[in-house]
Amino acid sequence: MKKNQGPVKLIIPVILPNLNDYIAAERQHRQKAAQMKKQTEHIVMLMAKSQLRKVKFDCPVVMRYSWYEPNRRRDKDNVSSFGRKCIQDALVRAGVLQNDGWGEIEAFSDCFFVDKENPRVEVEIIPMG
Repeated sequence: MKKNQGPVKLIIPVILPNLNDYIAAERQHRQKAAQMKKQTEHIVMLMAKSQLRKVKFDCPVVMRYSWYEPNRRRDKDNVSSFGRKCIQDALVRAGVLQNDGWGEIEAFSDCFFVDKENPRVEVEIIPMG
């Protein structure tokens, strides 16, 4: 298994649900919100397993998120907050990260762009050890 090979990039070629979507689902029915999170994590895990084959970090990392939205309708904090949670949880489940706590994720940052033709999320994972 590759360990700490240097920075890697994960590209998620879809728009992920945002925090408002999750809250609305939670208000409708708790299971609906749980299903939304599970489906989002599943998408991220599939992308991670296909793009980050055998990559595993056993040192702290910095995560740089680039959010490419089709327009400016969704608030930046809503886009990133639920998305980061699902992405980090999925990377732990996929075995890329050992955990997503203070000892494993040293820092993260978010940048936002508009790309009408190719909305996506790009996640750069940079090892610190």
